[in-house]
Amino acid sequence: MVSVPWHSRVRHYEAELRSCRAAVASVDFGDYHPLKPITVLDSRSRRGGRKGSTSSSSSSSSSVAPDPLSSLLEGTDPLSLFAAAAEAAEAPTLPHSASAMELGRRRREREEEVGLDFEPWAAKRGEILARFTTTEKLSINLFMGSDKSKASSPSSAVSEKVRTRLEELDDLEEGSQREMMNLSQQDYVNRIEDLNQSLKEAWSSDQKVKALKIVIQCSKLLSDTSVIQFYPSKFVLITDILDTFGQLVYDRIWSMCSDPHSLPDTFSAEDVNDTAKETCLNWFFKIASIRELIPRLYVEAAILKCNRFLNNSGIQETVPRLTAMVRGIGDPLVAVYARAYLCRVGMEVTPHLKDSLNKNFFDLLASFRQIHGDAVQNQLVLQRVEVPVYLTLYSPAIHWILQCVAYRASDVLLTEMMERCKKLGNNVCVCVCVCVCFFTHSALLLNSVMWAFRAEFVAARATDFISMIKDCDETGFPKHLLFGSLGRSLACADPPESERLPILNEAWKVITKVRNAQDYITCAEIWVEFTCRHFTKREVNTVLADIIKHMTPDRAFEDAYTELHSVMMKILTYFHNFSVLFSMEKFLPFLDMFQKDSVRVEVCKSIMEVFIKHQQESTRDPVILNALLHVCKTMHDSVNALTVEDEKRSVSLLINGFIRMVSFGRDFEQQLSFCVEARATFCNLEPVIIQLIHTVNQLAIETRRVMGGSHSRKTAAFVRACAAYCFITIPSISNIFSRLHLYLLSGKVALANQCLSQADAFMKAAVSVLPEVPRTIVVEGKQRSSESFLLEFISSFLSTLLVVPDHPEQGVLYLVRGLLNMVQDYTWEDSSDAKVRVYISALPLLAAMSQESYLYTILNVDSNETLYGGDPKFVAEISRLCETLIGQVLDHLKTLGREEGVHRQGSLAFSLFSCLLAHADLRNNKLNQLAVNLWNLSHKNGQCDTRISVRTLEHIKSQAQHSELSHLSDMLLRLSLQSRA
Repeated sequence: MVSVPWHSRVRHYEAELRSCRAAVASVDFGDYHPLKPITVLDSRSRRGGRKGSTSSSSSSSSSVAPDPLSSLLEGTDPLSLFAAAAEAAEAPTLPHSASAMELGRRRREREEEVGLDFEPWAAKRGEILARFTTTEKLSINLFMGSDKSKASSPSSAVSEKVRTRLEELDDLEEGSQREMMNLSQQDYVNRIEDLNQSLKEAWSSDQKVKALKIVIQCSKLLSDTSVIQFYPSKFVLITDILDTFGQLVYDRIWSMCSDPHSLPDTFSAEDVNDTAKETCLNWFFKIASIRELIPRLYVEAAILKCNRFLNNSGIQETVPRLTAMVRGIGDPLVAVYARAYLCRVGMEVTPHLKDSLNKNFFDLLASFRQIHGDAVQNQLVLQRVEVPVYLTLYSPAIHWILQCVAYRASDVLLTEMMERCKKLGNNVCVCVCVCVCFFTHSALLLNSVMWAFRAEFVAARATDFISMIKDCDETGFPKHLLFGSLGRSLACADPPESERLPILNEAWKVITKVRNAQDYITCAEIWVEFTCRHFTKREVNTVLADIIKHMTPDRAFEDAYTELHSVMMKILTYFHNFSVLFSMEKFLPFLDMFQKDSVRVEVCKSIMEVFIKHQQESTRDPVILNALLHVCKTMHDSVNALTVEDEKRSVSLLINGFIRMVSFGRDFEQQLSFCVEARATFCNLEPVIIQLIHTVNQLAIETRRVMGGSHSRKTAAFVRACAAYCFITIPSISNIFSRLHLYLLSGKVALANQCLSQADAFMKAAVSVLPEVPRTIVVEGKQRSSESFLLEFISSFLSTLLVVPDHPEQGVLYLVRGLLNMVQDYTWEDSSDAKVRVYISALPLLAAMSQESYLYTILNVDSNETLYGGDPKFVAEISRLCETLIGQVLDHLKTLGREEGVHRQGSLAFSLFSCLLAHADLRNNKLNQLAVNLWNLSHKNGQCDTRISVRTLEHIKSQAQHSELSHLSDMLLRLSLQSRA
């Protein structure tokens, strides 16, 4: 091993710090101020000015730097110009005489277009399919054959084109009929989806008549009510096919108008060419030839939008005619859904045609008398369907019709219509069914009104609606459903303040009488939000007590976890003061109703999320702490060996958030007792244990800060108790690097609190754990080498050892020697320089230890500078250790030279050179020569970065100007700079 005598450079840290500070220079800003606005002079105005303008004005304006953004834009906004150009391009060219009238009409139509505040049909589709199901067998009867026996021969008055169209409709696979029986609901859905796909395939293969046939036959299925409970879902499935067909036809005709230029969105019939018009007219003629009312109505409604290609007023003329056609449908359920589809298409195409929407609702009310007819009653008896169940089948259609009618209707209009209804008595209204109580099934309509109309309108008249609910007959439609609909409106808008308590009392009188637990909780869950929003914990506690009373018998809560969870979330939304929340007598009993583990954990997570988000100050309230400890324990106990890491991380974050919010002020012993309890409670979650260790260390630091640095016997005992807590807890951490860093952190805290024996124990424990570090660890799910993490920890550990005094019974530098011995014995990776880099990192520490005054110290802790007082024996021991380390590094450099590790050799040589330059006394000839040799070795074969070398030489030149470092000038002359080959 090469031996080089070591001499540490004498450092004067304060002087070095002063020399490194930037010099203070005075700057004259003149009139400049960063908040002063910049004045920009438009160059165009100067060019256009008078020739006699003085030069003084030009110089004054140019003294301020121009704003680059203003100068680039030159007064114009490119986005505004682009938008204006696009708007001008889309604006249609109209004759001068009609332009003002036409533009005014289109402006009014745009204002009445459906906006984002209108709930689309697509949002209701999934709910309908999920709600209206059946276990009965279904059938599909598709008759695709001809009907020539019933068709009369065309007269001479019928043109050849009409005759051709009739033949196309009648001439597809004569006698072809498909009937699929005994289908389950899922099979039925699959068959309908197959038909939708067949429609698209027929269209793409240019079999337009076949596509029309498929749509006609599917539309006929809407006249079938043999399984009446499934009818709303059937309507959704069939109208999907109709929508597909309508879009295909529209796109086809649109494409015919796109040559050579596509139509604008605001096109008129005059913009459509004759070929497209002829094709469009042909489709309407084919549809008009359909014999049966229901398919003819639905298919024409599906292509209603195509009227735009024929006539500017075609849609306005067609919608009233289709509305009148619905009156020919005898079954009231079939009729109401036909009206719903017509309203849906109408809202998509012409939302400004309110009269047709209103007329559909008038006709709907008039058709309700048919429900008492023999045909409907016999059908209900045959299918064993109760009247209340039957009436719920109307809800989706009525809700949709009313939503269309009420969309953007003014309060003035609604109030006026209410007065008209009161006067007419036996008539119906358009917007609010005050008169529905004159009809047998007023409850159904009233329910739809409250669903469809604006929440603000309903809330303002909540008392009136309650009166109407009281007057309704409950035999056909339960009142608790009506109060549920009213509650949904009141959850979105507030009634007058003076009416809120009477409203709640009236509603709860009805809700609490509901016997069926599922019906009860469905309605109660809606009204909980109204109660939480407007009332105090007293009323909310009363509501919770009533919920517990209804849901506890027969363990009814087990079938209502979704609604109960919703109740909990609404309470948490409005009650963020957890002292108030947990002071409710019935809150924790309500929480105990969540007995299914998965649901209970989710509820506990919700509680903790709200607590962490809204708790602004730390708490020591025993009510809150006991309750939240119970909540957190529930989450902790749900973790087992099968729990995924993301779930463990989520639970740990919530529990840690709770721990950070607990503070007992200056009652440090109580805080430590809490941490002891928490450690026992959350022992299975390692991130929580780590958080607790950090909390206890922070507690020890806070104790010292509050006591002002004084170290009374009681304070010392408490700090030692904190250290003992950490010392016995850290070994339970499985992550090796977390354990190492916690040992180091706890040792620093113990040292800061003058607990030297405890600090020494932490440091020795860290050194003893180092051999256990594996060569690879898992980081973010991937295997990675642990070498970089280990080097990072050792560097941090070495910097701490500077202030750790030697143990009187362990010898000089025993911790440093123990660490270096561990590094020597550790099994490093092959072709690794980590061990040598640790040796190089240890040299600055040893050099700092040999100084008379250390770079940093800990208050009231005597480091080795005080213990040894610059004893020559101590300095000599440091020098011998440095010589040993340098010898190890040089031996390794020789080995790399033999193994052709040129790049590694150059990097290590430069690192050692930098270390010698900063910390060694280079007045020693051998050290000086060694530094020069290391410089040359690092630049051998051009392995060193030239930019770093240049900066290093500049630094040496700068340092050599100091008198105590003048010897560096001679060394600088011997350092040559070599560029890369």
